[in-house]
Amino acid sequence: MTLPAAAEPRIHPRPAARGPLSAAILELLADPAQDAAGVAARAAAAVDAADDVVRDDDVQLSLFLLYALHYGSLGGLPDAREWDPHLLAARHVLEAAFEARLRAEIDVPEAPDEPGADAVARLLFSLTAPTPGPSLARHVAKKASVEQLREFLMHRSIYTLREADPHSWVIPRLTGRAKAALMEIQFDEYGSGDAGRAHAGIFAQTMRGAGLDDTYGAYVDAVPAVTLASLNMMSMFGLNRRLRGAIVGHLAAFEMTSSIPNKHYADGFRRVGFGADVTWYFDEHVEADAVHEQIAGRDLAGALAEDEPDLLPDILFGAAACLAVDGWAGDHILQAWQEGRSALREGFVASP
Repeated sequence: MTLPAAAEPRIHPRPAARGPLSAAILELLADPAQDAAGVAARAAAAVDAADDVVRDDDVQLSLFLLYALHYGSLGGLPDAREWDPHLLAARHVLEAAFEARLRAEIDVPEAPDEPGADAVARLLFSLTAPTPGPSLARHVAKKASVEQLREFLMHRSIYTLREADPHSWVIPRLTGRAKAALMEIQFDEYGSGDAGRAHAGIFAQTMRGAGLDDTYGAYVDAVPAVTLASLNMMSMFGLNRRLRGAIVGHLAAFEMTSSIPNKHYADGFRRVGFGADVTWYFDEHVEADAVHEQIAGRDLAGALAEDEPDLLPDILFGAAACLAVDGWAGDHILQAWQEGRSALREGFVASP
């Protein structure tokens, strides 16, 4: 298939506040000279006020903004704020609550008796095996309307326009076999040396082909907290060296559950008449991720568990967390559609 080179995503201005903490952080980002003292206490108050930090708009948007400082993924972010000790302290408060909630809510499989690469890979393949019944991917393939497909892309844009970046934080934190395996996967994600084939850029082309804005962050305001939580979890795992096992497990599960859903997504977009400029991204992942899942399961996660057995519990936690949080986000979308309503936040529509 010969298609035009995919352009790099542009950068969107900062989103709107969703509560006292995100409002305070946005003020600090708008004014680098403003004293940030006290923002950690505001973060603690936001955690105390949240019934569920995973689904709390103020908490998740605040985390998203704090991580954006490291990615440079939103417009006008002051470089000097990246290592501001007060903002880092606030991030620590939010991360502690977020991680604790995930560990309390997610069931992690029992580790194999021997943490060999093959045994770990078999467990991960079993954990990520397809299940019958309703799913977002099947709904997209068979039933989703054009408007729903655009909503789907808006949700997906929060991570996919930055595809592979959260997992790349762990590169310098690995060595040997695991590092080599990760680099094999990431090299492909970033286009194997061809900028026009970088997956984030191909997805930007999908957005444009569907009549949507491909600017990174254009739809942050439109998506709920649970969608932000999916990316925030990856960022938390990737940016904390002690959680390097979790981000490796996350990537393994992510790759192992990608190929079949992407076939469904491609089928759904073709069903309503979209062309190769839109389906290229999904078609690319049907083949690429069928290869990546083998590398991720055995050579990455399996090798890391074999070389550093103490990381095996977090490898399994990261894999289970990937399935759980992405499942919650997918369930939110599917339930809304089945009830005949939008999966976006109130007041937002998916019309081009």
